[in-house]
Amino acid sequence: MKSVYEIQQYLKRFGTIIYMGDRLADLEMMAGELRELFHSQLIEIRDYQTAILILKQEIEYEKEKQQLKQKQSKR
Repeated sequence: MKSVYEIQQYLKRFGTIIYMGDRLADLEMMAGELRELFHSQLIEIRDYQTAILILKQEIEYEKEKQQLKQKQSKR
């Protein structure tokens, strides 16, 4: 896995489709679903670690983007 899209496709294999209309909420929900799959021993630790790392990076990027928007709207 190298992208959020690939994580979405991976989750689809388990019957999980996530779309809430809010990118940050989607990413956090995907992380939660992966956690559940890992704790249920349905996915390998390597897949879990890779996917969580990608999601954490993307979550940070989205949070920074939102903060930048807020700062710009205050001007």
